[in-house]
Amino acid sequence: MPDTLELPTGEEVTPEDVFLYNDYPYRLVWLDGDDHAFELSPLYWGDSGMDIPFRDREALVDQWEPESRGLLTEAEWGDWLDDASDDPRFDDDELAALAAELPTDWEPEASNDDGGGLLDRLGF
Repeated sequence: MPDTLELPTGEEVTPEDVFLYNDYPYRLVWLDGDDHAFELSPLYWGDSGMDIPFRDREALVDQWEPESRGLLTEAEWGDWLDDASDDPRFDDDELAALAAELPTDWEPEASNDDGGGLLDRLGF
């Protein structure tokens, strides 16, 4: 079994690398089975039945979409998290878990909502 997989972008990844596949962060998982050589595991949803198996690299190339960009820089992951924080498909727990795993120092933007609690409304 090889140590790395060449993505359609030409970049090589290992199971430790996180890369963007179909607009979501994934990791490579090598498989021992005869039917599939590897699978892509979504960073937050891995081992939940959402892993995507591939028989070989050519199958990955065939399914590589424009939203798949491969390895991203720290700034690009921060931008991706900013975009995801505005997307209703992602909740705060998922974003926090992704931010902890991604190679970035991203912090969620401060909310403009002052909370509006009772004490705030009363001026305390």
